[in-house]
Amino acid sequence: MDIQPYTTSETLSVGRPWLMSMLGIEANQTVTLDLTAFDQNTHWLDASKYQPERRLKSGIPLGKNTATGLYEPYAAVTNEVQSVTVTGSPTGGTFTLTFNGQTTGAIAYNATAAAVQTALVALSNINPGDVTVTGNAGGPYSVSFGGQYLGDNVAQMTATASLTGGTTPGVTVATTTAGGTATASDGTQSFAGFLFTEVSFYPGSTKAAAPLMVHGQIDVAKLPVAFDPKDVPAGSNTQFVYKV
Repeated sequence: MDIQPYTTSETLSVGRPWLMSMLGIEANQTVTLDLTAFDQNTHWLDASKYQPERRLKSGIPLGKNTATGLYEPYAAVTNEVQSVTVTGSPTGGTFTLTFNGQTTGAIAYNATAAAVQTALVALSNINPGDVTVTGNAGGPYSVSFGGQYLGDNVAQMTATASLTGGTTPGVTVATTTAGGTATASDGTQSFAGFLFTEVSFYPGSTKAAAPLMVHGQIDVAKLPVAFDPKDVPAGSNTQFVYKV
């Protein structure tokens, strides 16, 4: 009796929590990344004494720079950023912020950025992940919009102050970056696909080969960077089934 060996192999989605199905991954393409276009923490993690290579996160949306032919982070739409500044050096009191008709609870004059973010997320029209607030305690605060407001030119917040001490204390709100369409014009404003696997590279490297996923099922909530399929420009890759 002639017995022939039977060999099988399986590929698991380890390190790719955003990948919903292995169906379609055979359509991956090998591309070259411009490593200088990726940011630390947002896109890659630094090396350590035990792991000398830097590591690009899998799932990063990519676009192709038409001038260089290299792939860079997809230049998505611009997110709105507003500043909140407490003026007059108050020594006590509170203020509130109003967004699209909804008003926060009282926020302390010297609140931390985290406290301001918590107050905004408590609004009925703002969900967790819709705003990120940074800045020192007492401000100025920088409020960045994302989530359901990704790429939207949202209404500017207003502030009502009940502050004490200082010299004519108050709170001002200004739009520092208006949300809207993509500002890039080098080709990266067109979505090409997702970085399929983590990519390791040594400090000083400027290019790296990588697999580009151009077909598949994606859970956008688990991607390493914010991505809203509704904001993908016309003519971009549409061979995906998305789940928020």
